[in-house]
Amino acid sequence: MTDVGIDGIEVRTGKLKLDLAETFAPEKGEEPGKYTKGLGLFASSLPDVYEDIVTMAANASHRLMERKGLEPEDIGRIDVATESAFDNSKPVSTYVAGCLEQVYDGDFHHANKGERKFACISGTQALDDAYNWIRAGRNRGRKALVIATDTALYARDDPGEATQGAGAVAMLIDEDPDVVAFSTEQGYGSADETDFLKPNQQFPSVDGKRSVQVYLARMREALEDFEAAGGDTHPDNFAFIPFHTPFPGMVRKAAGLGYRHCIRGTDVEEELAGEIGRQPRREAFDSEEEYFEAVKEYTDALTETDTYTEWYEQTIDPTLDISREVGNWYTGSVHIARASGLKRALEEGRAVTGKKLLVGSYGSGAQAEIHAETIVEGWESEIEALNIDEQIEARYDLSFEEYEEIHDVHNHEAETDIEPRTTPEGEFAFDGWGRMGERKYTYVE
Repeated sequence: MTDVGIDGIEVRTGKLKLDLAETFAPEKGEEPGKYTKGLGLFASSLPDVYEDIVTMAANASHRLMERKGLEPEDIGRIDVATESAFDNSKPVSTYVAGCLEQVYDGDFHHANKGERKFACISGTQALDDAYNWIRAGRNRGRKALVIATDTALYARDDPGEATQGAGAVAMLIDEDPDVVAFSTEQGYGSADETDFLKPNQQFPSVDGKRSVQVYLARMREALEDFEAAGGDTHPDNFAFIPFHTPFPGMVRKAAGLGYRHCIRGTDVEEELAGEIGRQPRREAFDSEEEYFEAVKEYTDALTETDTYTEWYEQTIDPTLDISREVGNWYTGSVHIARASGLKRALEEGRAVTGKKLLVGSYGSGAQAEIHAETIVEGWESEIEALNIDEQIEARYDLSFEEYEEIHDVHNHEAETDIEPRTTPEGEFAFDGWGRMGERKYTYVE
């Protein structure tokens, strides 16, 4: 059976930077370590005046198509995953196609277009849709373009404000891929939860503590379901484990709990038994409270061991490199994590071809998905082509006053007219409003 997976990746970050330690923390009267150590974030990417979810998506897609030598007729579907859509009817994918048709002779009139919504997991769901479309033989030799694009803004002074971010990840899905091949095994954990939502409002309503708990619970369920489907979860069998990353501090917590779950009954648990004992078993305790307290103590001890620390530094930490500098991209965050891990492998010369990724996606409301991917030949040249480091370095560094202005620009309830801080060049840009209130875009040479 021919492999299906990600054939190419492009990443586009917002052009503005908010430095959390130097700019944000002093204005909030906070120590920088609250953000850099607690949240694990150094900076947020924000969109300039002429940027939004469409321009970031279209610019990432354009670069990907150019690099892969593609024309519109090569694309059979365009799926956009986003939490930041501005229309309840017209999908963002149509805007993206309209942008791209400005720079190509052909059109996307015969490409299926749609928009996926399930909080941050919808990017992975769109990958699943593309995989199934190709597997079913309905693609007629064409490829799928899957784009996760978001501007993650919070209301001013909201606890989530420091985790903001903006960017897009465009992924080409095809047979005989050049980056990763998808496994057939999947695991899900899903429940009707109210931890993060936007009921006809721009800025989210968030129960932060509850959201962390729901994230961890659904991830555990998804792991169990993945194992029930025959999926391997031994932590030593994966080059990287990319998690949904609203902020790296949450991944640190999830990684410890996930590692404990995955070593249960394995050689790793036995090797650590002499140092910290074996994991608590429910049957050994008289009450749930005693059991959970023992589990917490074991997990705390586990994450202090050299075995865990070395595993974390090799398998988890590389997936957080990009997120630390750009913040939360909602639907794109787990896909940033994948790219980040592979980017670190390239920089360190790690031989990971044929090795696996265990991908943990999550969306509030709430659902988690676990699936495996195999790194395939060709990944090095695809990851080497990424220019995310150059984009991060080129961002305009906002003062706090400028940040307040740009936040208002992208606040749908505020009317603020300011000059852009950067100049568009060789890219799509927002260009005002059409006769029915639609957003208009142009390609700036």
